[in-house]
Amino acid sequence: MNAPLYGPPDPELDRLLRPLFRAAAPAGGAAVVVIRGDERTVACRGHAVRSTERPVRADTRFELGSVTKTFTGLLLAEMAARGEVGYDDPIDRYLPADAAPGYPQERPITLLHLATHTSGLPRLPDGVLPGQVPRWFTRPYATFGPAHLLRALPRTAVRGTPGTQVRYSNLGCGLLGLLLANAAGQRYDDLLAARVCGPLGLMDTSCGPGREEDAGYRRGRRVPSFRLPALPAAAALRSTADDMLRYLQAHLALDAVPLPERADAAVLRTALNEVRRPRTDGRRGGPRICLGWNHRALPAGAAEPRAAARPAGAGVAGAGASVAAVGASVAGAFGRSGAAGRAGVAGRPGAAGRAEAAGWAVLPVPVASDGAGPVEAGEVVYHVGADRGSTAFVGFSPRVPVGLAVLAGGQPLRSRALVQSAHETLRVLIAEFGEG
Repeated sequence: MNAPLYGPPDPELDRLLRPLFRAAAPAGGAAVVVIRGDERTVACRGHAVRSTERPVRADTRFELGSVTKTFTGLLLAEMAARGEVGYDDPIDRYLPADAAPGYPQERPITLLHLATHTSGLPRLPDGVLPGQVPRWFTRPYATFGPAHLLRALPRTAVRGTPGTQVRYSNLGCGLLGLLLANAAGQRYDDLLAARVCGPLGLMDTSCGPGREEDAGYRRGRRVPSFRLPALPAAAALRSTADDMLRYLQAHLALDAVPLPERADAAVLRTALNEVRRPRTDGRRGGPRICLGWNHRALPAGAAEPRAAARPAGAGVAGAGASVAAVGASVAGAFGRSGAAGRAGVAGRPGAAGRAEAAGWAVLPVPVASDGAGPVEAGEVVYHVGADRGSTAFVGFSPRVPVGLAVLAGGQPLRSRALVQSAHETLRVLIAEFGEG
Protein backbone atom coordinates (compact mmCIF):
# COMPACT_ATOMS: atom_id res chain seq x y z
CA MET A 1 0.00 0.00 0.00
CA ASN A 2 1.41 3.38 -0.98
CA ALA A 3 2.24 5.73 1.87
CA PRO A 4 -0.59 8.17 2.71
CA LEU A 5 -0.23 11.63 1.27
CA TYR A 6 -0.84 14.42 3.76
CA GLY A 7 -1.58 17.55 1.80
CA PRO A 8 -4.32 19.24 -0.24
CA PRO A 9 -6.25 16.95 -2.60
CA ASP A 10 -6.26 17.65 -6.31
CA PRO A 11 -8.71 20.37 -7.42
CA GLU A 12 -11.27 17.90 -8.79
CA LEU A 13 -11.37 15.87 -5.59
CA ASP A 14 -11.49 19.04 -3.53
CA ARG A 15 -14.54 20.14 -5.52
CA LEU A 16 -16.19 16.76 -5.03
CA LEU A 17 -15.67 16.76 -1.25
CA ARG A 18 -17.01 20.29 -0.62
CA PRO A 19 -20.71 19.28 -0.49
CA LEU A 20 -19.79 16.47 1.89
CA PHE A 21 -18.13 18.85 4.34
CA ARG A 22 -21.00 21.29 3.93
CA ALA A 23 -23.41 18.53 4.99
CA ALA A 24 -21.32 17.74 8.08
CA ALA A 25 -22.42 19.39 11.30
CA PRO A 26 -20.83 22.86 11.43
CA ALA A 27 -20.30 22.60 15.18
CA GLY A 28 -18.28 19.38 15.01
CA GLY A 29 -15.20 18.07 13.24
CA ALA A 30 -15.07 15.64 10.34
CA ALA A 31 -12.56 13.40 8.58
CA VAL A 32 -13.08 12.02 5.07
CA VAL A 33 -11.07 9.16 3.62
CA VAL A 34 -10.97 8.40 -0.11
CA ILE A 35 -9.37 5.51 -1.99
CA ARG A 36 -9.13 5.66 -5.77
CA GLY A 37 -6.83 2.92 -7.02
CA ASP A 38 -3.37 3.65 -5.66
CA GLU A 39 -4.37 7.17 -4.59
CA ARG A 40 -5.36 7.70 -0.95
CA THR A 41 -6.59 10.97 0.47
CA VAL A 42 -7.77 12.03 3.91
CA ALA A 43 -9.30 15.46 4.40
CA CYS A 44 -10.00 16.75 7.91
CA ARG A 45 -12.03 19.76 8.95
CA GLY A 46 -13.12 21.43 12.17
CA HIS A 47 -12.23 20.83 15.81
CA ALA A 48 -12.23 17.67 17.88
CA VAL A 49 -12.91 19.65 21.06
CA ARG A 50 -14.38 23.08 20.55
CA SER A 51 -13.20 24.53 23.85
CA THR A 52 -9.53 23.91 23.05
CA GLU A 53 -9.87 24.41 19.27
CA ARG A 54 -7.85 21.26 18.76
CA PRO A 55 -8.18 20.41 15.05
CA VAL A 56 -9.40 17.09 13.76
CA ARG A 57 -6.52 15.01 12.44
CA ALA A 58 -6.12 11.62 10.79
CA ASP A 59 -5.50 10.11 14.25
CA THR A 60 -8.52 11.70 15.97
CA ARG A 61 -10.87 9.02 17.29
CA PHE A 62 -14.57 9.05 16.40
CA GLU A 63 -17.41 6.82 17.55
CA LEU A 64 -18.36 4.39 14.76
CA GLY A 65 -21.85 3.55 16.01
CA SER A 66 -23.40 0.74 13.97
CA VAL A 67 -20.37 0.50 11.67
CA THR A 68 -19.14 -1.66 14.58
CA LYS A 69 -21.41 -4.39 13.17
CA THR A 70 -19.11 -4.82 10.17
CA PHE A 71 -16.23 -5.65 12.54
CA THR A 72 -18.42 -8.18 14.35
CA GLY A 73 -19.35 -9.74 11.00
CA LEU A 74 -15.66 -10.02 10.12
CA LEU A 75 -14.93 -11.61 13.50
CA LEU A 76 -17.65 -14.21 12.84
CA ALA A 77 -16.20 -14.95 9.39
CA GLU A 78 -12.67 -15.24 10.83
CA MET A 79 -13.74 -17.71 13.51
CA ALA A 80 -15.79 -19.68 10.98
CA ALA A 81 -12.78 -19.85 8.64
CA ARG A 82 -10.79 -21.39 11.51
CA GLY A 83 -13.54 -23.92 12.22
CA GLU A 84 -14.12 -22.56 15.74
CA VAL A 85 -17.78 -21.79 15.06
CA GLY A 86 -20.22 -22.51 12.24
CA TYR A 87 -22.61 -20.09 10.57
CA ASP A 88 -25.45 -22.52 11.21
CA ASP A 89 -24.61 -23.11 14.88
CA PRO A 90 -27.70 -22.52 17.08
CA ILE A 91 -27.24 -19.70 19.56
CA ASP A 92 -28.19 -22.00 22.47
CA ARG A 93 -24.80 -23.68 22.06
CA TYR A 94 -23.04 -20.58 23.39
CA LEU A 95 -25.57 -19.41 25.98
CA PRO A 96 -26.31 -20.53 29.56
CA ALA A 97 -29.13 -23.06 29.62
CA ASP A 98 -31.65 -20.62 31.12
CA ALA A 99 -30.75 -17.60 28.95
CA ALA A 100 -32.06 -18.47 25.47
CA PRO A 101 -34.93 -16.39 24.05
CA GLY A 102 -38.17 -18.17 23.27
CA TYR A 103 -38.60 -19.26 19.65
CA PRO A 104 -39.82 -22.33 17.70
CA GLN A 105 -37.28 -25.07 18.38
CA GLU A 106 -37.81 -26.65 14.95
CA ARG A 107 -36.07 -23.61 13.39
CA PRO A 108 -33.44 -22.37 15.86
CA ILE A 109 -31.79 -18.98 15.65
CA THR A 110 -28.27 -19.36 14.26
CA LEU A 111 -25.15 -17.19 14.30
CA LEU A 112 -25.82 -16.31 10.64
CA HIS A 113 -29.33 -15.11 11.51
CA LEU A 114 -27.85 -12.73 14.09
CA ALA A 115 -25.30 -11.36 11.59
CA THR A 116 -27.90 -10.76 8.87
CA HIS A 117 -30.78 -9.36 10.96
CA THR A 118 -32.97 -12.36 10.20
CA SER A 119 -33.23 -13.75 13.74
CA GLY A 120 -36.62 -12.20 14.51
CA LEU A 121 -35.20 -10.56 17.63
CA PRO A 122 -36.36 -7.00 18.39
CA ARG A 123 -34.17 -3.92 17.94
CA LEU A 124 -33.35 -3.71 21.66
CA PRO A 125 -33.53 -6.13 24.62
CA ASP A 126 -36.63 -6.37 26.76
CA GLY A 127 -36.50 -3.92 29.66
CA VAL A 128 -33.82 -1.59 28.29
CA LEU A 129 -36.12 1.35 27.44
CA PRO A 130 -37.32 2.25 30.99
CA GLY A 131 -33.73 2.71 32.09
CA GLN A 132 -33.00 4.94 29.10
CA VAL A 133 -35.42 7.74 29.89
CA PRO A 134 -33.49 9.60 32.65
CA ARG A 135 -30.30 9.54 30.52
CA TRP A 136 -31.83 9.92 27.07
CA PHE A 137 -29.59 12.84 26.06
CA THR A 138 -26.45 11.61 27.82
CA ARG A 139 -25.74 7.89 28.16
CA PRO A 140 -29.05 6.05 27.75
CA TYR A 141 -27.64 2.50 27.70
CA ALA A 142 -24.79 2.91 30.20
CA THR A 143 -26.48 1.09 33.10
CA PHE A 144 -27.65 -1.92 31.06
CA GLY A 145 -24.88 -4.51 31.39
CA PRO A 146 -24.25 -8.11 30.32
CA ALA A 147 -26.01 -9.52 33.40
CA HIS A 148 -29.13 -7.50 32.54
CA LEU A 149 -28.97 -8.85 28.99
CA LEU A 150 -28.84 -12.50 30.07
CA ARG A 151 -31.81 -11.95 32.39
CA ALA A 152 -33.76 -10.21 29.63
CA LEU A 153 -33.21 -12.79 26.87
CA PRO A 154 -35.69 -15.43 28.15
CA ARG A 155 -38.39 -12.72 28.22
CA THR A 156 -37.57 -11.54 24.69
CA ALA A 157 -40.15 -12.51 22.09
CA VAL A 158 -39.05 -13.65 18.62
CA ARG A 159 -41.15 -12.39 15.71
CA GLY A 160 -41.82 -14.89 12.95
CA THR A 161 -39.63 -17.78 11.91
CA PRO A 162 -35.86 -17.20 12.14
CA GLY A 163 -34.21 -16.84 8.75
CA THR A 164 -37.29 -15.68 6.82
CA GLN A 165 -37.37 -11.88 7.12
CA VAL A 166 -34.96 -9.02 7.73
CA ARG A 167 -35.68 -6.91 10.82
CA TYR A 168 -32.83 -4.66 11.90
CA SER A 169 -31.71 -5.63 15.41
CA ASN A 170 -29.03 -4.10 17.58
CA LEU A 171 -29.81 -6.87 20.05
CA GLY A 172 -29.08 -9.55 17.46
CA CYS A 173 -25.67 -8.25 16.46
CA GLY A 174 -24.74 -7.40 20.03
CA LEU A 175 -25.73 -10.91 21.10
CA LEU A 176 -23.56 -12.31 18.29
CA GLY A 177 -20.51 -10.61 19.79
CA LEU A 178 -21.30 -12.10 23.20
CA LEU A 179 -21.67 -15.60 21.74
CA LEU A 180 -18.39 -15.36 19.81
CA ALA A 181 -16.68 -14.21 23.00
CA ASN A 182 -18.18 -17.17 24.88
CA ALA A 183 -17.00 -19.55 22.16
CA ALA A 184 -13.44 -18.21 22.36
CA GLY A 185 -13.36 -17.75 26.14
CA GLN A 186 -12.41 -14.06 25.83
CA ARG A 187 -14.06 -10.68 26.24
CA TYR A 188 -15.41 -9.27 22.97
CA ASP A 189 -13.02 -6.32 22.76
CA ASP A 190 -9.99 -8.53 23.56
CA LEU A 191 -11.10 -11.09 20.98
CA LEU A 192 -11.64 -8.42 18.33
CA ALA A 193 -8.21 -6.95 19.04
CA ALA A 194 -6.54 -10.36 18.71
CA ARG A 195 -8.36 -11.56 15.58
CA VAL A 196 -9.18 -8.40 13.58
CA CYS A 197 -7.76 -5.11 14.80
CA GLY A 198 -4.30 -6.37 15.71
CA PRO A 199 -3.64 -8.35 12.50
CA LEU A 200 -4.90 -5.49 10.31
CA GLY A 201 -2.84 -2.89 12.21
CA LEU A 202 -5.84 -0.99 13.59
CA MET A 203 -4.03 0.21 16.67
CA ASP A 204 -6.47 3.01 17.55
CA THR A 205 -9.68 1.00 17.10
CA SER A 206 -11.29 -0.29 20.29
CA CYS A 207 -14.46 -0.17 22.39
CA GLY A 208 -13.09 1.98 25.18
CA PRO A 209 -12.70 5.77 25.16
CA GLY A 210 -9.19 6.97 24.43
CA ARG A 211 -7.01 9.90 23.54
CA GLU A 212 -7.81 12.60 21.00
CA GLU A 213 -11.48 11.66 20.89
CA ASP A 214 -13.85 13.83 18.86
CA ALA A 215 -16.68 15.32 20.89
CA GLY A 216 -20.18 15.65 19.55
CA TYR A 217 -22.32 18.60 20.61
CA ARG A 218 -26.03 19.07 21.16
CA ARG A 219 -27.42 22.59 21.59
CA GLY A 220 -23.92 23.85 22.25
CA ARG A 221 -23.14 21.30 24.96
CA ARG A 222 -20.71 18.45 24.66
CA VAL A 223 -22.36 15.02 24.38
CA PRO A 224 -20.81 12.36 26.65
CA SER A 225 -19.10 9.45 24.93
CA PHE A 226 -21.43 6.61 23.98
CA ARG A 227 -21.44 3.52 26.21
CA LEU A 228 -23.12 0.18 25.49
CA PRO A 229 -21.79 -2.33 28.04
CA ALA A 230 -24.34 -5.06 27.25
CA LEU A 231 -23.98 -4.94 23.46
CA PRO A 232 -20.52 -3.61 22.50
CA ALA A 233 -20.52 -5.69 19.31
CA ALA A 234 -23.46 -3.65 17.99
CA ALA A 235 -22.20 -0.07 18.28
CA ALA A 236 -19.35 0.53 20.75
CA LEU A 237 -16.21 0.90 18.60
CA ARG A 238 -14.14 4.05 18.21
CA SER A 239 -11.65 4.51 15.39
CA THR A 240 -9.62 7.01 13.35
CA ALA A 241 -9.34 7.97 9.71
CA ASP A 242 -5.92 6.29 9.60
CA ASP A 243 -7.39 3.01 10.86
CA MET A 244 -10.44 3.18 8.59
CA LEU A 245 -8.06 3.56 5.66
CA ARG A 246 -6.38 0.27 6.53
CA TYR A 247 -9.71 -1.41 7.29
CA LEU A 248 -11.22 -0.52 3.95
CA GLN A 249 -8.02 -1.17 2.05
CA ALA A 250 -8.10 -4.70 3.47
CA HIS A 251 -11.60 -5.17 2.05
CA LEU A 252 -10.43 -3.90 -1.35
CA ALA A 253 -7.11 -5.76 -1.47
CA LEU A 254 -5.68 -7.49 1.60
CA ASP A 255 -2.28 -7.85 -0.09
CA ALA A 256 -1.91 -4.06 0.02
CA VAL A 257 -2.04 -4.05 3.85
CA PRO A 258 1.18 -5.00 5.68
CA LEU A 259 0.36 -7.80 8.13
CA PRO A 260 2.38 -8.86 11.18
CA GLU A 261 4.15 -12.21 10.92
CA ARG A 262 1.76 -13.82 13.39
CA ALA A 263 -1.29 -12.97 11.28
CA ASP A 264 -2.90 -15.79 9.29
CA ALA A 265 -3.32 -14.11 5.90
CA ALA A 266 -5.20 -17.06 4.41
CA VAL A 267 -7.81 -16.98 7.17
CA LEU A 268 -8.22 -13.22 6.87
CA ARG A 269 -8.54 -13.42 3.10
CA THR A 270 -11.26 -16.05 3.40
CA ALA A 271 -13.08 -13.99 6.03
CA LEU A 272 -12.88 -10.76 4.00
CA ASN A 273 -14.34 -12.53 0.97
CA GLU A 274 -17.15 -13.97 3.09
CA VAL A 275 -18.30 -10.71 4.66
CA ARG A 276 -19.06 -9.02 1.33
CA ARG A 277 -21.20 -11.87 0.03
CA PRO A 278 -24.95 -11.04 0.01
CA ARG A 279 -27.10 -13.49 1.93
CA THR A 280 -30.62 -12.03 1.64
CA ASP A 281 -32.67 -10.88 -1.31
CA GLY A 282 -33.33 -7.14 -1.37
CA ARG A 283 -37.08 -6.52 -1.49
CA ARG A 284 -39.08 -3.31 -1.82
CA GLY A 285 -35.98 -1.55 -3.09
CA GLY A 286 -34.01 -2.26 0.09
CA PRO A 287 -30.43 -3.47 0.27
CA ARG A 288 -29.34 -7.05 0.53
CA ILE A 289 -27.59 -8.02 3.73
CA CYS A 290 -24.08 -9.37 4.03
CA LEU A 291 -22.18 -10.24 7.22
CA GLY A 292 -22.64 -6.86 8.89
CA TRP A 293 -22.66 -4.87 5.64
CA ASN A 294 -25.42 -3.69 3.31
CA HIS A 295 -25.14 -4.34 -0.44
CA ARG A 296 -26.74 -2.43 -3.30
CA ALA A 297 -26.36 -2.12 -7.06
CA LEU A 298 -25.91 1.25 -8.63
CA PRO A 299 -28.98 2.01 -10.79
CA ALA A 300 -28.75 2.34 -14.55
CA GLY A 301 -27.17 5.66 -15.48
CA ALA A 302 -25.47 6.00 -12.12
CA ALA A 303 -22.13 6.39 -13.84
CA GLU A 304 -23.01 9.91 -14.91
CA PRO A 305 -21.21 12.23 -12.45
CA ARG A 306 -24.06 14.58 -11.54
CA ALA A 307 -21.92 16.28 -8.93
CA ALA A 308 -19.91 17.92 -11.71
CA ALA A 309 -22.81 20.27 -12.33
CA ARG A 310 -22.49 21.85 -8.89
CA PRO A 311 -21.04 25.37 -8.67
CA ALA A 312 -17.34 25.23 -7.93
CA GLY A 313 -17.71 27.57 -4.97
CA ALA A 314 -20.54 25.76 -3.20
CA GLY A 315 -19.91 24.49 0.30
CA VAL A 316 -16.37 25.73 0.87
CA ALA A 317 -14.64 23.69 3.56
CA GLY A 318 -13.75 26.79 5.57
CA ALA A 319 -10.64 28.27 7.07
CA GLY A 320 -8.53 26.07 9.24
CA ALA A 321 -9.44 22.87 7.40
CA SER A 322 -6.61 20.38 7.41
CA VAL A 323 -6.24 17.94 4.58
CA ALA A 324 -4.42 14.64 4.53
CA ALA A 325 -4.27 11.60 2.36
CA VAL A 326 -5.17 8.14 3.45
CA GLY A 327 -7.87 5.88 2.06
CA ALA A 328 -11.22 4.27 2.65
CA SER A 329 -14.40 3.06 1.00
CA VAL A 330 -18.08 3.70 1.38
CA ALA A 331 -21.22 2.71 -0.42
CA GLY A 332 -24.85 2.11 0.22
CA ALA A 333 -28.42 3.05 0.46
CA PHE A 334 -30.24 5.66 2.45
CA GLY A 335 -32.28 5.20 5.60
CA ARG A 336 -31.76 4.65 9.29
CA SER A 337 -28.22 4.00 10.31
CA GLY A 338 -27.32 0.55 9.14
CA ALA A 339 -30.97 -0.38 8.56
CA ALA A 340 -31.32 -2.95 5.86
CA GLY A 341 -35.07 -2.74 5.52
CA ARG A 342 -37.10 -5.88 5.03
CA ALA A 343 -35.81 -8.52 2.70
CA GLY A 344 -36.42 -12.16 1.98
CA VAL A 345 -33.70 -14.65 2.72
CA ALA A 346 -32.40 -16.36 -0.38
CA GLY A 347 -31.11 -19.43 1.35
CA ARG A 348 -28.31 -20.95 3.32
CA PRO A 349 -24.66 -19.96 2.79
CA GLY A 350 -23.58 -20.99 -0.68
CA ALA A 351 -27.09 -21.01 -2.15
CA ALA A 352 -27.41 -19.37 -5.57
CA GLY A 353 -28.80 -15.87 -5.53
CA ARG A 354 -28.35 -15.33 -1.79
CA ALA A 355 -27.88 -11.72 -0.75
CA GLU A 356 -26.79 -11.41 2.89
CA ALA A 357 -23.31 -10.53 4.05
CA ALA A 358 -21.93 -10.45 7.58
CA GLY A 359 -22.63 -6.99 8.93
CA TRP A 360 -22.39 -5.15 5.60
CA ALA A 361 -25.21 -4.41 3.17
CA VAL A 362 -25.12 -4.44 -0.64
CA LEU A 363 -27.03 -2.17 -3.09
CA PRO A 364 -29.41 -4.18 -5.44
CA VAL A 365 -28.01 -5.47 -8.70
CA PRO A 366 -29.71 -7.01 -11.73
CA VAL A 367 -29.79 -10.80 -11.48
CA ALA A 368 -29.34 -13.18 -14.37
CA SER A 369 -32.49 -14.93 -15.58
CA ASP A 370 -31.18 -18.24 -14.26
CA GLY A 371 -30.87 -16.76 -10.76
CA ALA A 372 -27.12 -17.30 -10.72
CA GLY A 373 -26.41 -13.88 -9.24
CA PRO A 374 -25.42 -10.30 -10.15
CA VAL A 375 -24.65 -9.45 -13.78
CA GLU A 376 -23.68 -5.78 -13.42
CA ALA A 377 -20.47 -4.35 -12.01
CA GLY A 378 -22.03 -1.31 -10.32
CA GLU A 379 -22.23 -2.61 -6.76
CA VAL A 380 -21.56 -0.91 -3.44
CA VAL A 381 -21.08 -2.40 0.02
CA TYR A 382 -21.61 -0.04 2.94
CA HIS A 383 -22.76 0.64 6.46
CA VAL A 384 -23.84 3.72 8.38
CA GLY A 385 -23.56 4.47 12.09
CA ALA A 386 -24.99 7.32 14.15
CA ASP A 387 -25.40 8.05 17.84
CA ARG A 388 -26.13 11.25 19.75
CA GLY A 389 -22.70 12.72 19.10
CA SER A 390 -21.37 11.35 15.82
CA THR A 391 -22.07 9.91 12.38
CA ALA A 392 -19.99 7.39 10.44
CA PHE A 393 -20.32 6.21 6.85
CA VAL A 394 -18.09 3.48 5.42
CA GLY A 395 -18.33 1.74 2.07
CA PHE A 396 -16.54 0.44 -0.98
CA SER A 397 -17.01 -1.02 -4.44
CA PRO A 398 -16.49 -4.79 -4.55
CA ARG A 399 -15.54 -4.53 -8.25
CA VAL A 400 -13.20 -1.53 -8.54
CA PRO A 401 -10.63 -0.17 -6.04
CA VAL A 402 -12.72 2.77 -4.85
CA GLY A 403 -13.85 3.51 -1.31
CA LEU A 404 -14.98 6.27 1.00
CA ALA A 405 -15.19 6.72 4.77
CA VAL A 406 -16.71 9.66 6.61
CA LEU A 407 -16.31 10.23 10.36
CA ALA A 408 -18.09 13.26 11.80
CA GLY A 409 -19.00 14.69 15.18
CA GLY A 410 -21.69 17.23 15.97
CA GLN A 411 -25.46 17.48 15.68
CA PRO A 412 -26.91 14.04 14.88
CA LEU A 413 -30.00 15.66 13.34
CA ARG A 414 -27.82 16.39 10.28
CA SER A 415 -26.91 12.72 9.88
CA ARG A 416 -29.34 12.03 7.04
CA ALA A 417 -28.04 14.87 4.88
CA LEU A 418 -24.46 13.81 5.58
CA VAL A 419 -25.15 10.17 4.71
CA GLN A 420 -26.95 11.13 1.49
CA SER A 421 -24.03 13.31 0.50
CA ALA A 422 -21.62 10.46 1.26
CA HIS A 423 -23.58 8.06 -0.94
CA GLU A 424 -23.59 10.57 -3.78
CA THR A 425 -19.88 11.21 -3.37
CA LEU A 426 -19.08 7.51 -3.48
CA ARG A 427 -21.29 7.02 -6.53
CA VAL A 428 -19.43 9.76 -8.40
CA LEU A 429 -16.03 8.44 -7.31
CA ILE A 430 -16.90 5.00 -8.71
CA ALA A 431 -18.22 6.52 -11.93
CA GLU A 432 -15.23 8.78 -12.50
CA PHE A 433 -12.73 6.01 -11.70
CA GLY A 434 -14.45 3.78 -14.26
CA GLU A 435 -14.32 6.52 -16.89
CA GLY A 436 -10.62 7.04 -16.21
